[in-house]
Amino acid sequence: MRAETGERTARSGTAGGNLALATAAFALTFWAWNLIGPLSRTYSDNLDLTPTQTSVLVAFPVLVGSLGRIPVGALTDRYGGRVMFTAVCLLSIVPTFLVGVSASSYGMLLLWGFFLGIAGTSFAVGVPFVNAWYRAERRGFATGVFGAGMGGTALSAFLTPRLVEGLGVFTTHLLMCAALAAMAALMWLHARNSPAWRPRTEPVLPRMREALGLKATWQASALYALVFGGFVAFSTYLPTLLTTAYAFTQTDAGLRTAGFAVAAVVARPVGGVLSDRIGPVRVCLISFFGTCAFAVVLALHPPAEFPAGLAFVLIALSLGLGTGSVFTLVAELVDPSRVGTVTGLVGAAGGLGGYFPPLLLGVVYQATGAYTLGFVLLAVLALVVALYTSRAFRDAG
Repeated sequence: MRAETGERTARSGTAGGNLALATAAFALTFWAWNLIGPLSRTYSDNLDLTPTQTSVLVAFPVLVGSLGRIPVGALTDRYGGRVMFTAVCLLSIVPTFLVGVSASSYGMLLLWGFFLGIAGTSFAVGVPFVNAWYRAERRGFATGVFGAGMGGTALSAFLTPRLVEGLGVFTTHLLMCAALAAMAALMWLHARNSPAWRPRTEPVLPRMREALGLKATWQASALYALVFGGFVAFSTYLPTLLTTAYAFTQTDAGLRTAGFAVAAVVARPVGGVLSDRIGPVRVCLISFFGTCAFAVVLALHPPAEFPAGLAFVLIALSLGLGTGSVFTLVAELVDPSRVGTVTGLVGAAGGLGGYFPPLLLGVVYQATGAYTLGFVLLAVLALVVALYTSRAFRDAG
């Protein structure tokens, strides 16, 4: 009876309101998560950092934002999205503030950048939260729209350098703290868990072991590590890549990174809707083969704007389609009561997929003076994942 009530409530529009709130909270926390990347040139120049040191600084927030999704996803199954969104926003305020006061110290930036990763765990809250509001045949749409909140990285790439230029590093971070506090209040006061949602009260560790025992968890993790990991890696490291390989200014690099993120964000709900219509496996294959092809183009280090700019946009669209389809596949393969825990694990794999490429790119550029090898490896990995997907899900839709 409650499940039926939940579906009637969802049809009446409450589902849309909660989806909008979750997407807004996701976008804001992702902006906070990506505060360091758009300012990489500033930190590199002011602190006289090597390319490797810069890549470590940029990648550090990704680590906690990735691994933290595992417990956060399990806790969402237990406490619900309303509580967990509020908690993530509030907890993110502390490292956001401390990053803002640590601009003159590489060690302190690494320390508080590490904890800034808390903001990146919000993804593991939102997927089960919005899934519970929608029927199975609409979950591709729901997770796709929610996933568009990763456009917070575009906001950060475009606005953070400009805010810092106009207001300074400390004031910019202070404004972000205020925005996070306001979002926490908004989620607590207005967000609601679906009437169809039921808390799982069993201990977390057995649930995690249960999720790890599912073949679908490992399969989805491999797919998501490529598409979301690729998106995170580009979103965090592209400002650095464009200023070093193409000599753009930090502001111009931020504008182009924002364009990359917007393309991926637009493609994500499209990937979810297409997954509802033609099946998530087909959409994943389009994503993986597209990523492979455009990575090959970028490996040739073509001229800026065209064809390099076009190739970056097309690879963003490819990755975005994939991020919109993987969790539609998860919803098909996993029982709804396990979605939060599985989402945390798959989301962690996706985040970790974005942690290592910036480190690798920094080392590659310092050693060779070019990023060619990094793009070649991305092309090979995308091809391997595509071939695996075509075999592993041969009988799936």
